[in-house]
Formats: sequence, C-alpha cells, structure tokens
Amino acid sequence: MQNMIFSRILPAINHFRLDKQGPAGILPAGDNYRPSQHTMEPIYEGKAKRLFTTDDPNVLRMEYKDSATAFNGVKKEDFENKGRFNKAITLIIYRMLEARGVETHLVDDVDDINLLVKKVSIIPLEVIVRNVAAGSFSKRMGVAEGTAFKKPIVEFSYKDDNLGDPFINDDYAREMGAATEEECANIKKMALLVNEVLCEFFLKANLRLIDFKIELGRLAEDPTKIVLADEISPDTCRLWDVTTGKKMDKDRFRQGLGGFMEAYADVLERLQK
Repeated sequence: MQNMIFSRILPAINHFRLDKQGPAGILPAGDNYRPSQHTMEPIYEGKAKRLFTTDDPNVLRMEYKDSATAFNGVKKEDFENKGRFNKAITLIIYRMLEARGVETHLVDDVDDINLLVKKVSIIPLEVIVRNVAAGSFSKRMGVAEGTAFKKPIVEFSYKDDNLGDPFINDDYAREMGAATEEECANIKKMALLVNEVLCEFFLKANLRLIDFKIELGRLAEDPTKIVLADEISPDTCRLWDVTTGKKMDKDRFRQGLGGFMEAYADVLERLQK
C-alpha cells in the first residue's frame, strides 16, 4: 500500500518542482539555480533539517531530513521520503502565503529535499496558534480534545530544549531578550493572518487546521525585517480530515497510530489538486 502511494505521489513532487512558477519572482529549479549553491559548507543540523552556506552570504540551502522526532527528541525514527513530503508541502504553502502577502524566507526551489532560503537570525520563540483544543493544551487545561475555541489562541514558547520549551508571555519574551513588545504584537498579527489564510487553504483540501506552530527570523541583510522561517508541514500542524476526523499529521507518529507516511502523502496529494 505504501509503495503504491509513493509511486503516485513522488512523480507529482517532481512535476510540481519543475513545472510551476511561484509568486514574487520565486522560480523553480532550473531557471536561476546555480550548481555551486549545492556544494558549500554545513553550518547547522537540527532534528528535521540541515543548513548549508551558498555562494551568496545572505542565502542558505535548507535540506529536509527523513527523521521524525517527538517529545523533545525522546522518540525518534527515520521514515523514507519524509523529507521529500515536508519539503514539497512547505514549498506549496510558502508560495501560497507569499501570494497572499505574507513574507517568508523562501528564495528558490532546488530539488526533492532542498530549498534555497534567506539567511535569518531565528527569534527564540515558537509561536503556536490554536483553533481547536488538542495536544498539550488539552492536557494542561483539562479541555476535551476537539473543543473548538470561540477565537484563535496565540501562545509563545521559549525555544530551549534544555528547559522543555516553556510557555511564556510577552513580558517574558521582552525580559529574555527574545523580542520587543512591538515585535511581539507584530508577530501575533502575522500569526493570526497566517492562521486565517491556512484555515481557508486547508479547508479546500477537506482538512481542518487544529493548531500549528511557526518560527520567525530577522533577515541577515536587514535585521529590522521579520519574516516567516523554518517550515509549515504536517510536522508543525495538526490537520484532521473534515469528513472522518482522521489525524493527518505527526500525531500519527507521536501516538503510534500507524499510517504515518501515508497521511503525509495524502496531504500532499490534496494540496496539489
């Protein structure tokens, strides 16, 4: 079953990469891709991605790994093609967001597992937007999973694995030097705009956006400008099928539900239609 899904989806990934042009001058590989940008030095490796320098000091190559982790790396496993799925999904979503006026770090497509991105200094905040109770919110607040909120909730977590990424507020962010009060306000506005656009976008694919987390960064070439960075994929979103309620995201790995990569393949296929 899994092989059948991959044989259907992977050619479509290549088709999307080579044949579709994104907004705002973002072109697919082959139009402005330079081979030298493939061969520079690694500068960072995280749980799900690696970063490499390029011949442009303000541009990095981001490589998506096949690793899956949960519970701050306590649970981890590699899954073939996971990097391909997350890269392809992120590319579709970031091009769509750019077209809707949300500035991201995306520069260009490269290949099945690589993107070129603007170099940023990541703000040490995970910005979480919740539309429906699930995950840590349900555990922390005793609210039944699936309870819809009257309005979206925006949370900040301080990015530090050693501290367990603790929940913080704007005052904490200011005092920790993570972001100014004005930046926190602008980040919340951006997060809510992204949520509005994503809810509409996913609904067209018969997917309900339960919650998601994003990371933002200050551009290396202009630190006064904050843009959406990292990725948006089933690794960073909770997505439920509207009709069945089936979980289509990393909770399938966290909770041992099975069908992990099949769900990611399904999400990609829906977004490509």
